[in-house]
Amino acid sequence: MSKKKRRKYTKEYKEEAVRLISEEGYSYAEAGRNLGVNSNLLSRWKREFEGIELDPGSAAAMQAELKRLRKENKRLKMEREILKKAAAFFAKEQK
Repeated sequence: MSKKKRRKYTKEYKEEAVRLISEEGYSYAEAGRNLGVNSNLLSRWKREFEGIELDPGSAAAMQAELKRLRKENKRLKMEREILKKAAAFFAKEQK
């Protein structure tokens, strides 16, 4: 009887998977299907990379939070620009 080998993932692969969820807006299930990874595993990777499992007062946790907030800020700015362009397009279309 042969045992299944555990798959090992590189840190870069995990970061890219977490990026799909946090920045690209994929759901855990959708990203999991696309990558062939269980959604529970993706959830754990996201917690690890965002520093949730770290002590809240530690410098590493602060850095992780700062990184997360910068990413969120970038995404929100991009969404705002898209909405501005859409509003201008529809305003022009009504005239």
